Order: sequence, then C-alpha cells, then structure tokens
Amino acid sequence: MAEIGKDITHAAALLSEGKLVAIPTETVYGLAANVLDEKAVLSVFETKERPFFDPLIIHVPSIEAIEKYATFEDERLKKLAHTFFPAPLTLLLPKKNIIPDIVTSGLAQVAVRVPNHALTLELLKKLNFPLAAPSANPFGYVSPTEPEHVQKQLGEKIPYILDGGKCSVGLESTIVGIENGKICVFRLGGLAIEAIEKVAGKVELRINHSSNPKAPGQLKSHYAPKKNLFVGNLNELIAQHSNKKIALICFGEKKFTDKNFLVFNLSEKSDVNEAALNLFRFLRLADESEADSVLCEELPETGLGRAINDRLQRAAAKI
Repeated sequence: MAEIGKDITHAAALLSEGKLVAIPTETVYGLAANVLDEKAVLSVFETKERPFFDPLIIHVPSIEAIEKYATFEDERLKKLAHTFFPAPLTLLLPKKNIIPDIVTSGLAQVAVRVPNHALTLELLKKLNFPLAAPSANPFGYVSPTEPEHVQKQLGEKIPYILDGGKCSVGLESTIVGIENGKICVFRLGGLAIEAIEKVAGKVELRINHSSNPKAPGQLKSHYAPKKNLFVGNLNELIAQHSNKKIALICFGEKKFTDKNFLVFNLSEKSDVNEAALNLFRFLRLADESEADSVLCEELPETGLGRAINDRLQRAAAKI
C-alpha cells in the first residue's frame, strides 16, 4: 500500500524520478506526475485506466508560472486569473510547444490552474516542472476528497500520498475558456458562475456530454458509483424502488421514517457549499453500503448547486 505522509521533499523527489504521487488540492485529491515527462504522464492514464482522448489539467504555483507553458491571448481570462488564483478555477489557454501533446490529447489548448492548497503550492514551488493531476481515482469513479479514499482506490499502484487532510471545496474546478470570441464555461465546478460573471461578464455554458471532450471532466458518464444511481424527484423515485434497500442523498430539511432508507443529507440547512463538500464522500458511503440503489434529488440551480447537479447527472449516466 502507499505511504501516507506530509513530507514535501520526499514527494518532490518521487515526482522528479518520474513516479506518481497523490496530492491534495482544495477541490479533490489529484494523481500527480511531471507534465514534461511523457512516460510519467502515460503512467497517469494507465494507472487511472483513463482514455487518452480525455485531456489533463496542469497545476502551477503562480500566474507567472502559467506563462512558461501557455499564452494569455484574452484579457478576460487574465483578469480571472489575477482575481481568483489560487482557486478552484481552471483556464483553457493556447499551449506552448513545451507541453507534450499527450497532456492535451492533441488539442491546441492546455487546461491550467493554481490550486488553493498550502501544502501543494509549497510542493509546486520546489519543482522545476508543473504537475498533471487528474483526480486520484480509477477513471469514472467517485473523486477522492480524503487521503484514505486514495489509499482504498489506488494505494497498491502508487508509492506516496501527500496528506493534506480533507479537501475544503470537494468539487473539481470550474473550467473557463474562449470560444468564438465568447467567454465560456466548459465544466461546472467549485467556483460559481455568478462569481465569474462579476469579473468577466456574461458567460455561456458549453457543457459537453459526449465522448469528444474539449476539456477535462466533460464525458457523459463520470464520477459514478458502482451501484445504480437515480436522480429526480425523491418521492417518485422512492415509489419506484419501494421493494429495495435504498440509500437517499437529499438536501435541506427532510424526514424519512422508513427503516430501509439509509439517508445522507448533503446539507440540512440548505447550504450548497456544504453540500459540495459532502457530495463525493456521501456518494462513496452510499456505494459502500448495503443499499440496492442510490436515489438523489437535484439541488437549486444557483451557486455550486449547478455543479453538484452536473456531477449527479454524470454519475447517473450509464454507458
């Protein structure tokens, strides 16, 4: 099994040798590799069993570091960077030739961000290369928000997990880029659209649900538990699954008296930020329970509620 610890120097040494290290961020734990080492990047895809057409996000310690690997061709994206970084925000930028094509799945743009986690920022400052760090889980499964989650899923495949505690946001980053001159959100995530629009103006949604993604995290079926998961009106779903053991994932003030129900309330006080923090943990717990099915209700389409609903719909999709 992987060693779990807080030794940044050890993590940096492993990464410099081309090995993989799980790292904490404010969003989820990432499976990190040296972006400039194509063999190391290849091992990320192999370890996660991730398809090569799904591009990776690179992580750097500062805005200044971004410009070594990508170009700010649009002032709106630069303004977002200076306003929010470090943050749960990823920008799609024209890549420089130093970035291997395997990182971007052959696309001309690279997804880049500055993570808001002190331990990982310190690690990044020690390195002379950026880190590719998709979520540290088998491809398509629920994302890890604690070091123990990584240990359960990938502990036998990697040497080290850098322990940064529980993730403070719990949802992957929001991905923003430019398409046809318009600022677009390509993935809903940990930075709300309302916050982005205050800085950059009105955005358009380009939330892909196909097998031809322009950015990470756009595949139709993703973030999914192994159990069947259904999203919709809870009362209707309960009636449809009345003869089964049910795990319920709900939001707000709710009371259920049926003893066959295992209830996970994302936020009893209807706080979407608290719900985001609990989402992947509760999906994981429901998946590990004795329930036959997992039933979820959608959240209000405001703030991080949009991103949570997006994750639920992808988790419920079956290929």
